[in-house]
Amino acid sequence: MKLKNLLFVSTLALISFNACKKSDNEPTPDPPVVTPVTYVPDNSFKIVAYMPSYKDPETVDISKYKMITHLFYAFLNPSTTADGSLLALSQPTRFEVVKQRAKSNNVKFGISVSGASDIFVNIAKSATARTTFVNNIVNFAKNNNLDGVDMDWEYPSTTNGSADNFVLLMKELSEALHKNNKFLSAAVTPAVYAGGIRDGVKPEVFPAIDFFNIMQYDGPGYDTAEPLNHASMKMTDASLNIWLNTKGLPKVKAVLGIPLYGENAAGSSKGYRDIEAAPGVDLNGNIATVAGVEYGFNGINIVKQKAQVAKERANGSCFGSFRTILILQNH
Repeated sequence: MKLKNLLFVSTLALISFNACKKSDNEPTPDPPVVTPVTYVPDNSFKIVAYMPSYKDPETVDISKYKMITHLFYAFLNPSTTADGSLLALSQPTRFEVVKQRAKSNNVKFGISVSGASDIFVNIAKSATARTTFVNNIVNFAKNNNLDGVDMDWEYPSTTNGSADNFVLLMKELSEALHKNNKFLSAAVTPAVYAGGIRDGVKPEVFPAIDFFNIMQYDGPGYDTAEPLNHASMKMTDASLNIWLNTKGLPKVKAVLGIPLYGENAAGSSKGYRDIEAAPGVDLNGNIATVAGVEYGFNGINIVKQKAQVAKERANGSCFGSFRTILILQNH
């Protein structure tokens, strides 16, 4: 019995050895191929709107969603500590409602990131805070199934060194978002006034950003022929000349800003709905008297002109408010 047991054990050992040798001789299978995400920018004509958190989504008719291509919820804010952390949304329920309605109507939905300029300055100049900030924004976009992010830093400037750091921040954010197939836009100055802000967005950052929402408004007195008009055609033409010709922004990335509100001589604003509802207002003009106060605004005629300019010289239009989007709808 002992001899039989010894032979049995020896046989098992030999079989095991041969099995191992066979296994060792087999080719090692290749690791699975992971195909990287290839980001393809959307270069179609854009109609961009912003929905502020202080507005009730129920005041916006569902039909308005069908009039736009992109909608940003405003705003997501960085913490005042400037360490790259983010504050919680002030109206999360409204955010979810607007997101659902945008996606149901095939509108690309994103978050607009805004805050005090000095907070952005401090975040952008720190490599650690920049990376933390980028990671937090990207995680927010991923967790909320967003299509993209809009950076509303008003404004980087050459006078305090933030222009160079804006380039670093936006390049890092762009790379991280594009890896996740999400776009990056930026709300930027009209650049019609000389100074550090005018050159705060350098051409080096153009390749990183998908499109630029050029805020061609809040400029009372720019056109001396109509000083109360804070968003004159003169400003629009000058702004596009600077961005497209002087700075060299590609036309495909230029989105022309049109305000849907008026401003009086003291700088107070009045929404287009209130202007439209005021008795005796000529909606074709650019001056409206509401409750005895004059407001400069963009009436139907100038909006038509700007829409044509947006088609010929830019690649879209953006509006500073969603409640009153597309004032031409009834005209």
